[in-house]
Amino acid sequence: MEDPLDDDDFGHIFASSDLVPGWLTRDQARVLHDEARRLGRGSTIVEIGSHQGRSTTVLAAGARAAASTVVAIDPFVTTTRYAGPSVQALLEENLASRGLDDRVRVVADYSRAVRDAWTGPIDLLFVDGKHDMGSCIDDLRWRRHLSPGDRVLVHDAFSSLGVTLALLAAALPSNDLVFLDRTGSLARFEIGRPTTRSRLRMLGQTGWWIRNLVIKVLLRLRLHRAAGLLGHDQPGNDPF
Repeated sequence: MEDPLDDDDFGHIFASSDLVPGWLTRDQARVLHDEARRLGRGSTIVEIGSHQGRSTTVLAAGARAAASTVVAIDPFVTTTRYAGPSVQALLEENLASRGLDDRVRVVADYSRAVRDAWTGPIDLLFVDGKHDMGSCIDDLRWRRHLSPGDRVLVHDAFSSLGVTLALLAAALPSNDLVFLDRTGSLARFEIGRPTTRSRLRMLGQTGWWIRNLVIKVLLRLRLHRAAGLLGHDQPGNDPF
């Protein structure tokens, strides 16, 4: 078992990852890092959706401590929001400049295609790919490679409409995903048999989700002051 990480040590890790553009708070980064670090030596972490590597660098720092590997899966397609293959180059540069490239295997392909060809177990799954309902449900199917007690982390849970609907449709009624908690919009699940209490705990997050949907509407209407009254302190950014 690794010794607990000192807050100052993690502060250096996050200060480095915070230079990478993206949507991951310090508290969420700490969850990712600690979940990666708690794994046994030689474990495999699958990250779906890497972009420029804000979360990937945090996972890789934890994986380095555990001598594990991060498999970073992203098709790096060109869309109106993302710049395609040039983003892959930025990801690889961000990893190399931090000395983390030996802990990460970048796979430029779609999640389903990689999963269909995958053999063997994984030990931690982080879902942060396309945020529509169908894609997120499909990404959650990676959990078939996990074992009881392993963790599934989902970003933009109870914030993104598509991700939340996916969780309500695929995770809430499942017989193998136990909702543990959330840090902002980062939800933690564990492979296991859910109880009524765990399902109710997950349903209890819908109030926060509705609040976030209202904030998003207010932001699009440029009613930033009204969004602030609901506790939103990042003008111009959706809650995450």
